Amino acid sequence: MQNTWNTALYETQHAFVWQSATDLIELLSPQPEERILDLGCGTGQLTAQIAKSGAAVRGIDADATMIAKAQQNYPQLNFEQADARSFQTEEPLDAIFSNAVLHWVKEPNAAIHCIARALKSGGRFVAEFGGHGNTHTIAQALINACAEIEHPCTLPWYFPSLGDYASRLEKYGLEVVYGTLRDRPTPLEGKDAGLANWLRMFANGILTSLSPELQDRVIQSVEAQLEPKLYRDRVWIADYRRLRLMAIKPLSH
Repeated sequence: MQNTWNTALYETQHAFVWQSATDLIELLSPQPEERILDLGCGTGQLTAQIAKSGAAVRGIDADATMIAKAQQNYPQLNFEQADARSFQTEEPLDAIFSNAVLHWVKEPNAAIHCIARALKSGGRFVAEFGGHGNTHTIAQALINACAEIEHPCTLPWYFPSLGDYASRLEKYGLEVVYGTLRDRPTPLEGKDAGLANWLRMFANGILTSLSPELQDRVIQSVEAQLEPKLYRDRVWIADYRRLRLMAIKPLSH
C-alpha cells in the first residue's frame, strides 16, 4: 500500500505542509556556505527558503514525481531522487533538515543511521514530523470505514513518542538537545471537501485498490464519523500532533 503523490494537488490543496514550517527553518538557522540536506524535500519550497540564507542546500526525495516538480519549480537548485533509508553524501554535512517526512519511514533506524553517517562532527539534525497520537481520530475512523467493507487497512505511518525517537537518535551517537511533542490542530484546505482531499492525498495507498464507488463510500463513512469531532464552521480540522527535534553529532575528541 505504497502512497503515491499528485504534485499538483499537493501544492494547491496541502500547502500547509510547508507553510507551517517557517519556524522550523528558524530552529535550523542555516548559515552562508553551510552544506545542508533537505531530507524529503517534496516539491522544493523549503529547500528554496533554506537556499535564501546562502547555504549550499540539496533536496532529496524518494518520489520521482516530487523531484521532477521541485526541479521545475527551482531549476537553480540541486534535487535528487534518494531514499531516506539508504541515502549517501559525498561530503560530510553541516546540517540535515526534514519536515513532515519521517512519519512515512517505518524503518526509522535505517534513516537515522544514514543521517548520523552523513553529518560532520558538530553537525546538526533538525526535524519535525507526526508524533505519537497524530491524526489518531482520523486513523481510527478510516480503520472503521474499511472494516465496514472488509477492506484491509494497514496504516502507512509511524508516529513515535519523543522518548522513542530520541533514544533511537542517541543509539546512533546523536545528542538530542531539543525535543517537543505538541498538539497542532490543522485546518484542511478545501472547506467542505478538506477531509476528503486529505484522505485522497495521504491515505491513497489504502484507497487506490478500491473502485471509485467504494473509495467514495469509505470517505463518506469517515466524514460521517468525524463530523461531530473535527468539522467546525464548514472547515475540517485535522488532529495533528507534531514531534520536533534537534540533535547534534558530537565533536570528535
